[in-house]
Amino acid sequence: MNIIRLLAAALVLALAGCASFDGRGLVPGQSTARDVEALMGVPTERLKLPEGDSVWYYPRQPTGREMYAVRLSPDGVMRSKEQLLTEQNIARLTREVTTRAQARAIVGPPWQVARFERQQREVWEYYMYNVEQYEYFLYLQFSDDGILREVIMLKDYSKEPGGEAGKN
Repeated sequence: MNIIRLLAAALVLALAGCASFDGRGLVPGQSTARDVEALMGVPTERLKLPEGDSVWYYPRQPTGREMYAVRLSPDGVMRSKEQLLTEQNIARLTREVTTRAQARAIVGPPWQVARFERQQREVWEYYMYNVEQYEYFLYLQFSDDGILREVIMLKDYSKEPGGEAGKN
């Protein structure tokens, strides 16, 4: 009987940890930086904005397909929390115009960065869901001048029935 109680307690603790994955429970205008860090953990990256606010980034990759950004006022009160890897945000990226810094602010820090020397490109990789909740790879290609040249979204067919992940 003690084993069952121990397993039940472990399950409750695991589920409690998962509840903070997206910052559920944080309240804009009330939650503080301390509350955010207690619930979501240490951010992967902190960006200080010119007007004094800061943005904390919480990528949930490679196993997750989300990138959360928490915006904090200069006095440490949470202004907002949003999931950045959305098709609406991807549509804000403009080829031949958007800079690396602008792209990072729109979709957050990349999961992986690769360099294609022959093409003189830096490629940022993300994992995301589209509006139908299909899994996608997102690649942003930047030329050496820091300008976005390509936005590529590829469906992850390995997650489909019969794909590599679906084979036994």
